[in-house]
Amino acid sequence: EIRVWQRFKRSARRVGGRCWAQRPKRCAMSALDADELWTLLLAYRGKHGGASASANAASSSRQVASAAPSSAAGSGEDWRFNLVRSVGEECQTEEELRKLLQRKSEFILYDGFEPSGRMHIAQGVFKALNVNKCTKAGGVFIFWVADWFALMNDKMGGDLEKIKVVGQYFIEVWKATGMDMSRVRFRWSSDDIINSAKEYWGQALDIARNSTIARVKRCGQIMGRKSDSLSAAQIMYPIMQSTDIFFLKADICQLGVDQRKVNMLARDYCDSVGRSQAKPIILSHHMLYGLAAGQAKMSKSNPDSAVFMEDSPADVERKIRNAYCPTKPEEKAAKAGEDEEMSLVKDDLMNPCLDYVQHILFSQDGYVFKANGKTYSSHEDVRAAFLSGEISEKSLKDRLIEEINTLLDPVRKHFKENETARDCLSKITEWKKENLVAPKVLTRLHISPPLPDKVFVVFAPLPSESLQLEVVFGVVHRLKQAPQGVQSVLWLEDWSASALGCVGGKPECIRAFYDLLIFGVKSLAPELMQSLRICWQGEMILTGPSEYWISVINAGRLFDLGDISSALPYGETLVYASQVFATLMHVADVLAFSGCSHITLCCDMYHKRMHHLALRMYDYHDLVLHELKLIESPKLRLLEDGEGAVADVNVMLTDKEIDVNKKIKKSFCMPQNIAFCPPVTWVSELLKFQREFVVQRKPDNGGDKSYSDVEALREDFASGALHPGDLKPALGRALNALLEPLRSELKDQDALKKAVKELENFTKAQSKKK
Repeated sequence: EIRVWQRFKRSARRVGGRCWAQRPKRCAMSALDADELWTLLLAYRGKHGGASASANAASSSRQVASAAPSSAAGSGEDWRFNLVRSVGEECQTEEELRKLLQRKSEFILYDGFEPSGRMHIAQGVFKALNVNKCTKAGGVFIFWVADWFALMNDKMGGDLEKIKVVGQYFIEVWKATGMDMSRVRFRWSSDDIINSAKEYWGQALDIARNSTIARVKRCGQIMGRKSDSLSAAQIMYPIMQSTDIFFLKADICQLGVDQRKVNMLARDYCDSVGRSQAKPIILSHHMLYGLAAGQAKMSKSNPDSAVFMEDSPADVERKIRNAYCPTKPEEKAAKAGEDEEMSLVKDDLMNPCLDYVQHILFSQDGYVFKANGKTYSSHEDVRAAFLSGEISEKSLKDRLIEEINTLLDPVRKHFKENETARDCLSKITEWKKENLVAPKVLTRLHISPPLPDKVFVVFAPLPSESLQLEVVFGVVHRLKQAPQGVQSVLWLEDWSASALGCVGGKPECIRAFYDLLIFGVKSLAPELMQSLRICWQGEMILTGPSEYWISVINAGRLFDLGDISSALPYGETLVYASQVFATLMHVADVLAFSGCSHITLCCDMYHKRMHHLALRMYDYHDLVLHELKLIESPKLRLLEDGEGAVADVNVMLTDKEIDVNKKIKKSFCMPQNIAFCPPVTWVSELLKFQREFVVQRKPDNGGDKSYSDVEALREDFASGALHPGDLKPALGRALNALLEPLRSELKDQDALKKAVKELENFTKAQSKKK
């Protein structure tokens, strides 16, 4: 056949003409592709080319990975559609699948598997059958070895090395099942995520930002846990699984019905961000029933609920003989199945033996079922014969045992003769006998280059569309608390800001805000820069992405959603998955400093609760964080809360002279009212940067007066000796004097000009949306 195929390609027109004459009458297509011509050629050779050709064609028909589709598949592109569609119990959507196959001769499918113990027949034989159907139609099948997901679910005791051994065991099984490995790719999630950390986590954070907690909770089924008992790490799981789809550039998600909700999350994300044309197609295959009554899904925790790929013939016989095999629906079993929500097709009978017949035996190309001297060409015929009594339970199970053992024999042989496969199975078997518990291991980001033993850490505020001067003052005040000779660190949470959607989650705007913040600190307190190290969160993560994200996952395994909610800043409610990510990332950020012998965290109220959550992680690992300081930013709003727009009632680092004067003129300043007087509060802050504050007045009003401390100014204002009409202009002049050197640099430095422009453009775009 190989020689004929080679000659066939050289003379396609001549042979094609003969094949066209022999085509079925229902074949209404105007052209044939190579696979269809090959199918017809085999039939032509069988009719005109001798018995050997017919024998070869017949022999190949029973192979799962045969070179061409069955003639029943249809014409044109229909055979490809029918073959791929036959894999799924549901397809979202069939129209999209047709268009994909029309558009692409080669397409990408993906399935992720979590290495978690032995492989049952659904993962082994059933998956191989489905994969081969897809690859036959032109698919390239990517298996995403989800070792990180297994780690989050505490599989194999939370030991990543053991998980990797299980992953290799899965691959060895598929090699032996007859899976078409020429069009299958295995990619390990931990390796790929590390090597493409910026791309992967950028996508993950974007999905988290656009996904509510309520929506993600609906995916709890994929972890085999009820949604009300999820840990924080298990909120990460569906987000990461959705990320896999886009990261792998998958056209089709070919997973089980139990994964349907998380796959639909990826489609929902596409809708929310306007990527409707890039939606992945969801092809969800049937979940094989467990062998006990009412088991809508096989259970690895119950070895007798499923046939496993390396089961002995005796194991197979015992399990099938004992398998639930009703001839009529039983209420208790049906109700148990409904509770699992594992099937999209109603089946009141829920007979696992008939399920095996349909989805394992009849998924093989050209399969016929034989019992009591009769043959049955479809699973419907077998079912009808069994329910009518034509096929007894014993006869059904006899044939099932024989066929399953035939399918498993190559796997048994492989695990007996192949050293790698044998070693994997031996280790897994021993581990299953142990009570594996997730180890208490400290994994953290190692900041590079290393920090000295004593550090004083300030977490910068999250970005906004404009940089208020009071924010810069607050950072300066916190940095000034650092003891002499101690390394100060300013930590910029740029990735967390992206996750939380600060300034639209746009990296360029986040960068612009922090560039301006650094510039403000440097300009107002240049002496701080000598002992200050600036750390961009994203840059630090990329120096050790594996350690960092494992520390995030580990924190998520320790804390539940209640812990996350309690750690949010005052006034915030847990709504989006991104809040879970950002909070756990903060814990990992703080944990990164645990290598220092003396650590002081200095924060405002925004970070206070998150710092306390991080301290719980320190306690868990018996670490010491020596001091937590709370230094609030000054409140310099020019009007009372609720009055005026943010841009009008706050002085910005980038304000021009006319802007400052206008804002100060409109500021609240009632004569003799010291209880709330923003200009007086501003003077108290300015005196930390200037030696004196000068009020210029006419001689008739008392003449000029200088203040070196705010208390004297307060007394004069309270007594009426200092009038708002004199205080406000003086404050305007003082502020402009402070900002004038900064304005010159903002005009001269290209990087700063670009930063200002980025935030201005963002603000304009937001105002247009309103």
